[in-house]
Amino acid sequence: MAEEEAALARFLERSHTASPRFLPRLVDETARRMGMASATVYLTDVQEEQLVPLPGPGEDEGETLAIEGTVAGRAYRTVSVQLSHHGPMALWLPLVDGIARIGVLHVAADRITPELLDGATQLAALTALTVVSKSGFSDLFSRVSRQRPMTTAAEMVWAFLPPRTLGTDRVTSAAALEPAYEIGGDAFDHGLDDGHLHLTVVDAMGHDLSSGLASAVALAGCRSTRRAGGTLSDIADRIDDDLHRWQPGGLLTGVFARLDLETGQLTWINAGHPPPLLIRAHHVVPGALEAPGELPLGLGPGYPHSRTVHRVQLEPGDRVLVHTDGVTEARSATGRQFGEDQLVDFVTRALAAGEPAPEALRRLVHAVLDRHDGRLQDDATIVLAEWHPPDPSGRHEEPGPEAARTDPLPSRTTAPGDRTDHADRRTA
Repeated sequence: MAEEEAALARFLERSHTASPRFLPRLVDETARRMGMASATVYLTDVQEEQLVPLPGPGEDEGETLAIEGTVAGRAYRTVSVQLSHHGPMALWLPLVDGIARIGVLHVAADRITPELLDGATQLAALTALTVVSKSGFSDLFSRVSRQRPMTTAAEMVWAFLPPRTLGTDRVTSAAALEPAYEIGGDAFDHGLDDGHLHLTVVDAMGHDLSSGLASAVALAGCRSTRRAGGTLSDIADRIDDDLHRWQPGGLLTGVFARLDLETGQLTWINAGHPPPLLIRAHHVVPGALEAPGELPLGLGPGYPHSRTVHRVQLEPGDRVLVHTDGVTEARSATGRQFGEDQLVDFVTRALAAGEPAPEALRRLVHAVLDRHDGRLQDDATIVLAEWHPPDPSGRHEEPGPEAARTDPLPSRTTAPGDRTDHADRRTA
């Protein structure tokens, strides 16, 4: 145990100055000092279809692994540790930033013991933190996660976007956005501040660099206003004024919401956007978040500026889904539309089956892409937020449905659809 602690302490010490390219070697060296045979870092690609090995100094990119149908992918999808008996014994551990999935860690060993599992879990946690801390000033992680170049508009929008998943013991928010490499007009934002969750989804007119700029301006205006203590109405006014002044003729729809994490009161403004959906007990509450339509943003002076702030009281476990029209208007080659009914059916079925929100959205976006033969004509964005306050009875609950839990070493089982055996460690 002392040797493992010393190895992890040395990892932390060296990680501060290690270059991003050296990180895979540092992880592997640390694993060997802890009694493991080897360790390999895999990061998810932008579209969450593949797990891509992070190459070390002088190494070529290794073989990617599909997220669907593999043990590695199962570790990622379920945010749980998987044990492989196919060939040398190996562990697949999720790499998680908070509750946001970023990849998996593959650990090979001669034998798996509870002590080795604990050490591997700690190494995975430190690896994830190190990847995230270095991703802000290195192109390596972005380059590894991309299967092809991005358009300038997409590059600009992604630079403004927050992590796709965040959460606490009271709330979980997850987002998905496609087409990842060619997005133009859609964008989302979510953030936590002083007991509140802020949610924003915008859809700028068009699908070009100008549209991407409008979305970027909207996110910047939203953050600037709320960080200065502004209200939802202030946010809408700021974006409306900025767009009219700097991008005449550019219009943008959006939903701007604020959830009180203590009381569960949701307030929101809808500027010409599809109404959000309220999901309660795995069913959509009809019309719960619908309201009379209001004008989009960017019209400027001469049009009514007053915005109606809507309010609704959520119940514990309620989920709020905000989407752009690119989701429901996606059509197949035969002209068949995905539609809101199918959107609702897919999400409610996934949630009823116990899937965490990030995984439900990942599969939903892929279903939309499949319906459109892999190519969307419009951006498709979805944000799903769940309010899950602690039990008032005082019973302990895990922090959010996506948080991973390490249980005692399980027995060997087999999962349908995966190519090797695994030990299933379910999420909390």
